[in-house]
Amino acid sequence: MAVWYQNYPKGVPATIDVENYKSIAEMIEATVKKFGNKPAFTNMDVTYDYNEIDRLSDFFASYLQNHCGLKKGDRIAIQMPNLLQYPVALFGALKAGLVVVNTNPLYTEREMLHQFQDSEAKAIVILANFASHLQKIIKQTSIEHVIVTEIGDLFPTVKRILVNNVIKYVKKMVPAYKLPQAHSFVKVIEEGKQRPMQKVPCDLSDLAFLQYTGGTTGVSKAAMLTHGNIIANMNQIFAWMAPKFVEGEEVILTPLPLYHIFSLSVNCLALMCYGAHNILITNPRDIPDFIKTMNKHPFTVMTGVNTLYNALINHPDFKKVDFSHAKLSVAGAMALQDAVAKNWEDITGTKVIEGYGLTEASPVVCVNPIDGTERRGTIGLPVPNTEVKLVDEEGKEVPEGEAGELCVKGPQVMKGYWKRDEETAQVIQNGWLHTGDVAMMDKDGFFKIVDRKKDMILVSGFNVYPNEIEDVIASHPSVLEVAAVGVPDAKSGEAVKIFVVKKSEVTSDELRTFARESLTAYKVPKFVEFRNELPKSNVGKILRRELRE
Repeated sequence: MAVWYQNYPKGVPATIDVENYKSIAEMIEATVKKFGNKPAFTNMDVTYDYNEIDRLSDFFASYLQNHCGLKKGDRIAIQMPNLLQYPVALFGALKAGLVVVNTNPLYTEREMLHQFQDSEAKAIVILANFASHLQKIIKQTSIEHVIVTEIGDLFPTVKRILVNNVIKYVKKMVPAYKLPQAHSFVKVIEEGKQRPMQKVPCDLSDLAFLQYTGGTTGVSKAAMLTHGNIIANMNQIFAWMAPKFVEGEEVILTPLPLYHIFSLSVNCLALMCYGAHNILITNPRDIPDFIKTMNKHPFTVMTGVNTLYNALINHPDFKKVDFSHAKLSVAGAMALQDAVAKNWEDITGTKVIEGYGLTEASPVVCVNPIDGTERRGTIGLPVPNTEVKLVDEEGKEVPEGEAGELCVKGPQVMKGYWKRDEETAQVIQNGWLHTGDVAMMDKDGFFKIVDRKKDMILVSGFNVYPNEIEDVIASHPSVLEVAAVGVPDAKSGEAVKIFVVKKSEVTSDELRTFARESLTAYKVPKFVEFRNELPKSNVGKILRRELRE
């Protein structure tokens, strides 16, 4: 273990205090006191400082307590892209002592229903663009309180009306919906002003998030992340960035959705402790608009995934972006391709620092040093207060230079999976989180991911699970058997490929169309191959490994 501590950046200790706050709400209060008048979040050229976000989140918390009657530990779903309303809803919910269920706004009704039923959410904040999905499933859930927001709700009045009307009536991006119990975000804030928020005491063992992931196998399940888990990881990230980051001076580009654990912990919470100014990108797929935003704000750091970095460097206008203030970029959620890292550095003069994490670890486990001693192609070194070991199939540690399953122990490791004790026991053994990822360690303690034990497919940083794909495709009347695997893809890192044995005539396009009815776009199979039979084990289990090979 000591070998990697010897290669820590200067000024980063091996052990830090990870219990300096009792709750995330206490951290928010301290941060606001320190950086109150500094800009906190900007979206579409509208900026709020820390004091304003704090005040609005108080009003939001008051509404949840006084009008909804929600109590400590109740679950609230937040389903929206990167908007100014996100931190207001997030901080307000945490101040009210609620457990936040982050929900991907791209989810289909089926995916939403599973998450809401499983979490037993009592309330939801949802963007109007997706409210029609909620209408179809809400009666099957325990959701009693619905807060609908529109994109421009926190913009100045004239801009708010203009933006919301253009999106609704000109671009027609808001399908009709009927939710009689819904209240608008704007009215919620107004009503929340009328009565004071009551402080809710939370401690480090209390749940803060149910963060959904596929875990190591099977259907989507929720990692129970406590206030202690998140505060520990915030402190670990804060300490790791100390060699280059200055409090009150950092401007961070935030294109990854805040509902994703990487962006949530790193951009929104850890860098908040630096008093950073988050530039929220609502639609990072609109590369030309993203580049315009980059040109407007002299940013110092950016986070992203390999596919985003690749899309940017291949756009003709990217070379005009001013990187004179930039200190570094951070890549996570999927493997960073060497060619992308090199091209980025050649064009921008800044490095992309790669790290490694997973939802079950809040998420950061390892990061490359940011003092110039990083090693491209590795995930870097374990962050402070974190132990990592590599084990073989029997659970014995493997020697240096050999591959083994990466296991993690630290204060950022989840409490367990929500309502799934058996699966928790499978992945957390004697305090060690078994990640299912296979890695190697070099003589200096730098780790490199070499393979995945699990069959999970990683598309643009999002987990896609073969079982879910197979269940949907198998329900098509023309499909006899199906297996889903991940295959290399230049754009998204990996793409979904299905192997199908037909029962009757069906085309690739027909299967993709069918899949889109139940699956988010990135889960829809990109490739379809028809076969007469699928390889199976002696007990009849389809061998995905052979198909991948």
